[in-house]
Amino acid sequence: MLLAAEKGDITTIIGGIAPDWGPFGSLGNEARVMIEVVMAVAILLCLGIAIWGAAKQRIGATALRDTFSAEQGKGLIIAGLTGVFIIGSLGTLFTIVYGMAV
Repeated sequence: MLLAAEKGDITTIIGGIAPDWGPFGSLGNEARVMIEVVMAVAILLCLGIAIWGAAKQRIGATALRDTFSAEQGKGLIIAGLTGVFIIGSLGTLFTIVYGMAV
């Protein structure tokens, strides 16, 4: 039986953010780190948008009784979480498209 937490390394935790490089395996280490940093910042930005949307929905629905603000909050939550999913999947998508082309 292989446990996921058996290897107590930070790369186990953040390995899901870093893409499987596939066709971009020939990039240098600096370029890889820059791409990983840009992806991590974009994921944090999308999560921030989702949190802002949740706060806007909560405040709009309860304190202000503003249905328009609550609907805007729902849209921001969906947009933020969709962005996280898309950015998290970019490495896999690039590898699949490259593999289909080769």
